[in-house]
Amino acid sequence: MKKFLIAGNWKMNKLASEALDFCKELAAQNLTNAKDVAVLVPFTDLKETKEGLAGSGIGFGAQNVHFEESGAFTGEVSVPMLKEIGVDYCVVGHSERREYFAETDETVNKKLIALLNAGITPILCVGESLEVREQGGEQTFVAGQILADFAGIPASEAAKIVVAYEPIWAIGTGKTATPEQAEEMCAFIRGVLSGNYDNATGDSILILYGGSMKPSNAKELLEKPDINGGLIGGASLKIDDFTAIANAAAELG
Repeated sequence: MKKFLIAGNWKMNKLASEALDFCKELAAQNLTNAKDVAVLVPFTDLKETKEGLAGSGIGFGAQNVHFEESGAFTGEVSVPMLKEIGVDYCVVGHSERREYFAETDETVNKKLIALLNAGITPILCVGESLEVREQGGEQTFVAGQILADFAGIPASEAAKIVVAYEPIWAIGTGKTATPEQAEEMCAFIRGVLSGNYDNATGDSILILYGGSMKPSNAKELLEKPDINGGLIGGASLKIDDFTAIANAAAELG
């Protein structure tokens, strides 16, 4: 049976009070695949998100973390801090973090290792810009990210990482890679992982599509053999849209 994860990335949206109300409403949907659904929220919303989702089976997580356990890193949040709250997931290497906040494959790798050591599931984002795709370099670029980000991580730990393919040109633009383009890249990513480790490891890793998935295209994307779900942006901020995507995955699971 194909496994899915529908993860909503709120980005810098929703106050704590709004997060509490939203999560209570989401929990009340009684999703049949609640264990395969998660919301990824700003640090200030984590406590309220946990409270609102209590007992629902829906997971939750953060959007970033520092790789050091403690120290003089003003404004940062550590893995032990997230662990104490009880998060299930943490996003690593989102394109916005890489572009606006100087995230590198080296720091991404350190964050992956720190999260794995703490038993928190990382959601690793990889993907190419429009310029790279237009030059035909998307596979080389994404393969380079994966190999650098997974450096030094054994197969037993690599299998615990969720990979989200996010074509940067389709994030927040309303543009979406065709289901065929999305499947092609997700299948390529699985092939890189299988080549770097083994087929069993490559097959076991969940690969999400992270480019403007919404109710109108979710089923067509999720039907593809190498797409195990979505890293949902704008649609995750609306109960009806996010629930519709989760239900689409439940019907296919």
